[in-house]
Amino acid sequence: MKKILILAGGYSNEKEISLQTAKSVYKELSKDKKKKLKVINPNGDLIKKIKKFKPDLVLNLLHGRYGEDGYIQSILENQKVKYTHSGVLSSSIAIDKEISKKIFKENNILTPKYFIYSFKKKLNRKQIILKIKNKLNFPVVVKPLNEGSSVNVFICGIKDIYKNINKLSHYSELMIEKYIPGREIQVAILNNKILGAIELKPKRKFYDYTAKYSSHAKTEHIIPVKLNAKNSKKVNNIALKAHKILKCRGVTRSDFRFFNGKFYLLELNTQPGMTSLSLVPEIANYYGINFKRLIEKIINDASTNK
Repeated sequence: MKKILILAGGYSNEKEISLQTAKSVYKELSKDKKKKLKVINPNGDLIKKIKKFKPDLVLNLLHGRYGEDGYIQSILENQKVKYTHSGVLSSSIAIDKEISKKIFKENNILTPKYFIYSFKKKLNRKQIILKIKNKLNFPVVVKPLNEGSSVNVFICGIKDIYKNINKLSHYSELMIEKYIPGREIQVAILNNKILGAIELKPKRKFYDYTAKYSSHAKTEHIIPVKLNAKNSKKVNNIALKAHKILKCRGVTRSDFRFFNGKFYLLELNTQPGMTSLSLVPEIANYYGINFKRLIEKIINDASTNK
């Protein structure tokens, strides 16, 4: 009997989504009587619980900080227990928007221009507006450096930039990025192979936290994506390249904007959601991989030393 320890919940702003993901996955895996499952919310007792349960592998279904940033991965490496998704370094680089952007740029992957705003050098409203006008021009996207699921992300014009920056003063630094209009396209990679793409048409201002996780937001999902063969191949290959550059494992999802014939990579997610509204299961299902098979493929890739 294969013993699988499922990590869900955690400490990040995406705790609820992680629990929803775990519920969906547990429901599917529990149909297999050859698997013994245990779901835990990792806390100070994580190592004790690993030693007690002695899992064959850990299915990491955490999102955001402490679950997707290399922290949990380093504990699992230390305990020499196999785990799913990306390793310590890949996870910590992917969640850090500044470091990952630098790597994308070094590898000729187009990504929006940006600068880092530090609260240590507090600027007044006039200074912030002037700096943005000189470096990027409006509108801009303001976001934390290491959150997922579009948590605390704002699209700002001159009128609301100062107010929104100050809403995020509990972070020491922010990324201020050039806003790229255009089509929202996301690509999933599974075990170093292209899984497929999906286009999103949010009814909201952009594909924010509510648009991602609330059925009431009525975000339109378009699959297959209406792109010509050349552009379809191009965006898929950029996502695969980014996945490989960061040495990711298991499943990743890359988020793009397509504008004026160019694909801009916004970020790469190493622990994409697996809820009923999540994109990776939807993409996989369209291309002939049902939810059960998708989970199996992720589990089969579990390892250490990655």
